[in-house]
Amino acid sequence: MKGLIIAAGYGTRFLPVTKTIPKEMLPIINKPSIDFIIEEFIASGITDIVLMTSRRKKVLDDYFDREIELETLFTSENNQEKLKLIEPPAVNIITVRQSRMLGTGHALLQAKEAIGDEPFIVAYPDDLHRGKTPLSRQLIDMYDKTGCSVMATMHNPPNLERYGVLALDDDQLHVTGIIEKPEPGKEPSKEATIGRYLYTPDIFDFLQEGWDKHTTGEYFHVYALQKLMAQKKVVFTPIEGERLDTGSPEGYLRTIIAYAKQDPTLAKILKEESASIHL
Repeated sequence: MKGLIIAAGYGTRFLPVTKTIPKEMLPIINKPSIDFIIEEFIASGITDIVLMTSRRKKVLDDYFDREIELETLFTSENNQEKLKLIEPPAVNIITVRQSRMLGTGHALLQAKEAIGDEPFIVAYPDDLHRGKTPLSRQLIDMYDKTGCSVMATMHNPPNLERYGVLALDDDQLHVTGIIEKPEPGKEPSKEATIGRYLYTPDIFDFLQEGWDKHTTGEYFHVYALQKLMAQKKVVFTPIEGERLDTGSPEGYLRTIIAYAKQDPTLAKILKEESASIHL
């Protein structure tokens, strides 16, 4: 099982900082958001990771490489704590560039050679997860049971009409379609899809088929998904744990607060600041 992180986008909702700093490197306290995806993969048993980037994301390559100058400094100081903080993750990371921003379907096709003929998890750094069982592991467990591609969902979240909502087969397991932002009361189910998927390698044939028919604009992976759904090869699993959305400044702030509450010192500061605001 390999992992694929889609990190080639512009991050325009965070301008002007994303003129020079990739959105995936914006810190959650002191750790960039992409680090949480890497940790999730490792905790799920995934050690071969493909990082889909662009020419504007060179800092991602640097971040996952060794930092020789700091290593030398901390080694001379015998500072094991700081050495551990800058140690690269114990995974194999392959970087693939998406030379043109032509949508997620196009990005997935660029990763085909690096992925090879095996299942893979697709993660977007906008979607972080906290819980006892890592989210990628939850998808792998469902794949082990069914042999199908797996979509992660939240069951009946607030503002369901803002999500892509799954249409389900009579068995309430296989997915037959996705309705984007359905009108309230017209949802085909209560399962809202989020940015974590497990795909079987046969999706690449359908991605290529859709790309060959594509004419203009961005190319998304919905065509390929629908082909798999028609063959009853897509299932879903409602996530256990908490999903945190860092895709907007508002969600990013909520995510920082959520993680700050886990640190006793930072939690104390939050409590003091909250009290002063109420005053």
